[in-house]
Amino acid sequence: MISRRDYLALCLAAGAGSLFAPRLSRANQQSGSLITRPIPSSGERLPVVGLGSSATFSSAAGAAEVEGLKEVFHAFVEHGGTVFDTAPGYGASEAVAGKIVNELHIADKVFWATKVNVAGFGGGKADVGQAKAQLEASFKAVGKPVIDLIQVHNLGDVPTQLPLLKSLRDEKRIRYLGVTTTFPRQYEQLEKVMRDERLDFIGVDYAIDNRVMEERIFPLALDRGIAVLAYAPFGRTRLWDVVKGHEVPAWAGELGIRSWGQFFLKFVVSHPAVTCATPATSRARNAVDNMGAAFGDLPDTAMRERMAQHIRSL
Repeated sequence: MISRRDYLALCLAAGAGSLFAPRLSRANQQSGSLITRPIPSSGERLPVVGLGSSATFSSAAGAAEVEGLKEVFHAFVEHGGTVFDTAPGYGASEAVAGKIVNELHIADKVFWATKVNVAGFGGGKADVGQAKAQLEASFKAVGKPVIDLIQVHNLGDVPTQLPLLKSLRDEKRIRYLGVTTTFPRQYEQLEKVMRDERLDFIGVDYAIDNRVMEERIFPLALDRGIAVLAYAPFGRTRLWDVVKGHEVPAWAGELGIRSWGQFFLKFVVSHPAVTCATPATSRARNAVDNMGAAFGDLPDTAMRERMAQHIRSL
């Protein structure tokens, strides 16, 4: 078993002098094909690991570290990634990312998932005009006539903003719609919306030490045929603090796991309700490592419990 740092060094070395390897190097080439999951409402398949843009990515965008973000996108797409999750509420990330994918000529290779919310995160009423303006700004940012997915961010005034998305879907300006939340106080409301509305996606927080979704939300998503984007699969920074100073257990190698990032991601995407996990990063080498979790075997029920127990023991 090698450390996350050593494994990434091997990946970078395989790139023949480039900042990132053009493929996942021999170790991952031997571990099978890219793992994908279908979107229940269409059957379209997506890689189980994507790229988020909250936290680290939005901070980097705000600091104008554009070259580093170009490297992230290039590495991500070269290693099989497609799903990119962003939002107008993530600082400059949506606008910066839109510029980057067009400069790199990869806009058509990216499954663009963004959000709408002008109601704020504390409730309140959404102004229809402002919401429409925000939506049009998202189209302008990515420069595509059709956006793959737009969701109502943190359930902001769903009765006002979801109908706008339905209209866009009817007009074929967006392909899919949904709602998101990462707030426990909104989980009951999320269940109601999932039951009452025809959603293609939900986006929720889920990690090896945050398994509340397994109790009610995930079973309902499976029953209703709703795809799931798993946010904060590293608990933002929480899980990194837990494993600091600890090596990945040797038995994780049975699944082709070579880093803690892959350990956390393989657990998340092994749940049958999860369509794609979207870890955020502003470093190309981490994007390469994260995509490694989309290859090889996934843990079964017994292995999932072993993995969760190991984290609890640290």
